[in-house]
Amino acid sequence: MTELTILMPCLNEAETLEVCIAKAKDFLTRSGIIGEVLVADNGSTDGSQAIARNAGARVIDVAQRGYGAALISGIQSSISQFVIMGDADDSYDFSNLMPFVHMLRKGVDLVMGNRFQGGIAPGAMPFLHRYLGNPVLSFLGRLFFRVPIGDFHCGLRGFNRKKILELDLQSSGMEFASEMVVKAHLRKLIICEVPTTLVADGRTRSPHLNTWTDGWRHLKFLLLHSPRWLFLYPSLSCLFLGFILVLCLASGPLIISDSVHLDIHSLVMGCVLLMVGSMSAGFALIARRQGAYSGLLPTSERISRYLAWFSLERLLIFAFLMLLAGLLGLFMCVWQWASHSFGNLDYASLLRPMIISGTAVVIGVQLIFIGFLDEILSTYKSL
Repeated sequence: MTELTILMPCLNEAETLEVCIAKAKDFLTRSGIIGEVLVADNGSTDGSQAIARNAGARVIDVAQRGYGAALISGIQSSISQFVIMGDADDSYDFSNLMPFVHMLRKGVDLVMGNRFQGGIAPGAMPFLHRYLGNPVLSFLGRLFFRVPIGDFHCGLRGFNRKKILELDLQSSGMEFASEMVVKAHLRKLIICEVPTTLVADGRTRSPHLNTWTDGWRHLKFLLLHSPRWLFLYPSLSCLFLGFILVLCLASGPLIISDSVHLDIHSLVMGCVLLMVGSMSAGFALIARRQGAYSGLLPTSERISRYLAWFSLERLLIFAFLMLLAGLLGLFMCVWQWASHSFGNLDYASLLRPMIISGTAVVIGVQLIFIGFLDEILSTYKSL
């Protein structure tokens, strides 16, 4: 087995591919590393395959389109202990890969390049990518997963091939970059960063990257792998605020100042928040449990005990108590109306218990459905 594969995904990179391969081969020669240059071609129609072979690279054809699909096939086809991947557009410096190799030899599983530390040449990164897309998505990655990585989407990165293959990466598109970092962190692989530079690429055609579409795919991936931020934290916020509003307004209006009065309208909003919060909390439970069952999300003894406590039976008991309390409250409202021969009532006194009781009914029904849905998904998973 060779020590290093320098992997380049390729789709119509005839203008820059040869110089990238030359830099990579020169690096291998100067450093004395036994390695190869591997081009994973994604269906080029500009002769990139012939250019790569003539330049001394090994070429594999990848039928499935997509940045991630090309890289996954390239990693699987590699014959080396380590892989360093980078775009074939001459924006990354393949002649200066030794910082990556040093860290890999020290036992780091994933070595990320950081363009913001190494330097971004004028015109190398679009304004929106440099000051909005990359910083925001990298911040969300650190926030959601506590990964100490400053540049989540740097295309130049090195890794231990065996460890990355064990992650079973699946994303075929640009979100592959996020998937690798997130799954590596969730599986507790050793990750570090080294500064790297980015220069303007040498192509005359437009890049394959689509700012908004690929940005959304990255964001969607981060959210799907963090049920806490997608469901749990929003649900806790809604439940807390809704509970405070209902508690303060259940018995009557709340006068905060001469100009600020909270009454029925605020009570309704509090009840809406409680319903949204309970639904979101149920989704958080389902997402976390199914993520653990499928291996998509890591688990631990503490998380397993927590998830096991929320059994269908416990959830149904709580849901039926909520439903019973709500139905009892609605019955009392109807009884009060009947005591007035179903005529006109004092809405100020009747609306409050009716709104709160109706909310309890809705939450109870929601929790019953959520509990059975979670049980159905768990049963299907075990079959």
